[in-house]
Amino acid sequence: MVAVTARILIADDDPKHAQLIRLYLEREGHQVLTVGDGRAALEVARARRPDLVVLDVMMPLVDGLDVCRILRAESSIAILLVTARASENDMLLGLDIGADDYLTKPVSPRELTARVRALLRRAGVGDTPSSVLRVGELEVDAGRFEVRVGGIPVSLTAKEFGIVELLAREPGRVFTRGQIIDKTFGFEQDVSERTVDAHVVNLRRKIEANPAEPRYVQTVYGRGYRMAEQ
Repeated sequence: MVAVTARILIADDDPKHAQLIRLYLEREGHQVLTVGDGRAALEVARARRPDLVVLDVMMPLVDGLDVCRILRAESSIAILLVTARASENDMLLGLDIGADDYLTKPVSPRELTARVRALLRRAGVGDTPSSVLRVGELEVDAGRFEVRVGGIPVSLTAKEFGIVELLAREPGRVFTRGQIIDKTFGFEQDVSERTVDAHVVNLRRKIEANPAEPRYVQTVYGRGYRMAEQ
């Protein structure tokens, strides 16, 4: 069986366990990201928008159940909980707060990859041939973490990429600065609306032919920013 290629986030504070899962998922052809705490899981999930999250329950800073609740409130991302808690009540709690599936440790890597395949099929991942978002000559390649303008690669910071990907996913929709902070900066401290403006200024310098008259990232005065519909 050929596996559906997807972007998968592993959130686990046990580096050895995370690495083992990563190796098996990469053998299936997936792009795999790893983090070691719940706060980082939320930040990366918001910035990189994975197709599926393999989420350990017992994690520092923000536990896996809270991460699951928050992600489910924000999106329909597939979530597979992995935990040492084996009681029926624990399993039901995980499913009630939005997890799509549940595995208890010790986890069989073969069973985990089979569950991942099933979740990705259920989520429809792989139904479309490309993860590239296109607006005019602007291409945002989510799978490769690349942006191109007229076919020429543009080097962006992680935050700049997060902003342009967010806007490009819904051209015409206005995102407030607060929404951009929530979805691309996560739990980072001391992030102000002026910080967002500064990132947008730098982003425009890199992707716009004339940053003073932006073709792509447009300001909606009094509200925020949007990607032009082209």
